[in-house]
Amino acid sequence: MITIDALKAFGANTDEGLTRCLGEESFYLMLIESSLNDDQIKKLITQTEAGDLDAAFETAHALKGVYANLALTPLYETVFTLTEHLRSREQMDYSPLTTELLDRMHKLMDLAKS
Repeated sequence: MITIDALKAFGANTDEGLTRCLGEESFYLMLIESSLNDDQIKKLITQTEAGDLDAAFETAHALKGVYANLALTPLYETVFTLTEHLRSREQMDYSPLTTELLDRMHKLMDLAKS
């Protein structure tokens, strides 16, 4: 199970996340854990690889909201950039950004295993 200290080391703004969860640490950590088991990043990668920018935008925008609410700053920063490119339906190689997002999620998942 992930801890507040591990989240801080990851770069999360845990004070902000806890505030959004009314100071309920166990609830906040449960939400973090459930976000680790979500397959939306893989879905986003599939959508960008297929060139389905409308669907990719919807997925990225939803992830942006989740990561903002949980104050997972490293994930939020990357998905924010992705969302803005997708918002304008830019024809570009999204793989560097989706790889970065997936790498950051793996780092968070590794911290949860420690």
